Amino acid sequence: MPATKSSFLDKVLGRIGRLDTHGLQTVVQRLARERTFLETLFNTIEDGVLVVDETGRILYYNHAATHILGWQGQSAEGQHISRFLPEVYWDKISALDSSGGQRIVRHEFEIGYPRQRFLRLYAAPLDGESRGSSGMALILHDATEARQKTFEAIESERVQALTLLAASVAHEIGNPLNALNLHVQLMERELKKLRQTISGWSRPRNAGARQPATANGSETDIAHVRTETEESVGKLESFLSVAKNEITRLDYIITQFLQAIRPTQPNLRMASLNDVVLETLELLRPEFDNRGQTIEQKLAQPLPNAPLDPGQMKQVLVNLAKNAMQSMSKGGLLAVQTGATLDEVWVSISDTGRGIPPEQLNRIYEPFFTTKKKGSGLGLMIVQRIVRGHGGRIELESRVGRGTMFRIWLPMRERQTRLLEARLHD
Repeated sequence: MPATKSSFLDKVLGRIGRLDTHGLQTVVQRLARERTFLETLFNTIEDGVLVVDETGRILYYNHAATHILGWQGQSAEGQHISRFLPEVYWDKISALDSSGGQRIVRHEFEIGYPRQRFLRLYAAPLDGESRGSSGMALILHDATEARQKTFEAIESERVQALTLLAASVAHEIGNPLNALNLHVQLMERELKKLRQTISGWSRPRNAGARQPATANGSETDIAHVRTETEESVGKLESFLSVAKNEITRLDYIITQFLQAIRPTQPNLRMASLNDVVLETLELLRPEFDNRGQTIEQKLAQPLPNAPLDPGQMKQVLVNLAKNAMQSMSKGGLLAVQTGATLDEVWVSISDTGRGIPPEQLNRIYEPFFTTKKKGSGLGLMIVQRIVRGHGGRIELESRVGRGTMFRIWLPMRERQTRLLEARLHD
């Protein structure tokens, strides 16, 4: 079906040969007004609009196109479209136009200049369904935000699936772990009693200590049995220590898992971020000292109070600090700083560890993604969720071989719910 022409142009083209000078002037003035109207319309929409000729050279573009493609301060008119959008296969689009028929091309691609954006391109021929080519109209839609929302929706679905799985798995694993932990403690008590008994063997017979039975009751045999028993007790204590540590690690993973899939709303109250930092460092300092690592703190004084949940923010800092601890070797440095702007307070945690490779930066908040041999892959996911619940944001800088820095920004005022005003109608 042919494209419908405007009634005004249809009438003008039908009688163009009979128009006098005044009539032509009227037509030109009306066309100029319509052009101004269309330019105003195109410059107010958020999508980029470009018109290119049959060779791909740009004839027109609106303000949104200059913003999306970073053309401020330079003219793109007369330039080939491939110079600014090398991701667009112009030859393929042009071939579809010249073949005639109804053609609307949809293409998605990513650009890195002036910043990382995800764009959708819609292209339609200027001459409708006619054969040949007189150029194309291109519409650029910035779909970055929509794509991000899609990723967030996918993440939400993943979390919901994990929730259903965890409801049964956590319970089934938790009960045996509790039983194992209890029996390990009982075994430790029995080993303690056995060690006390072995210590009593060294006392003389007339002291009333119970001596082990041997074939001839000689002191040599007693000493031999005592030595073997002590070695066995030592090995059992070592084995139990490993088992106890592994039970503790499994219990920590389950706890992290449950916290990741059962998020709680923060109980916000005006509190000092410095106090939370000091409590966290006091808790973790023995572990850092044991690893030969140094903690350096530089806390802003004074630091304004902010609405936060101290318990949840402590959890954030513990996760970040432990990640930093495990990424560093002996002699590493953990630097903790706080500060404030007019609207926000912040805390940063920096380490001198191995850093995060660029290809992994986009995945660090994914559930179960970890670069550690014994990591759960849930710590940073919990951190992100808690910070979002506070209305805050996370900055990350990392260099391979030089270390990583996380900075948490928190608003100093709670976000108020804006209600629509009720209007009374007569």
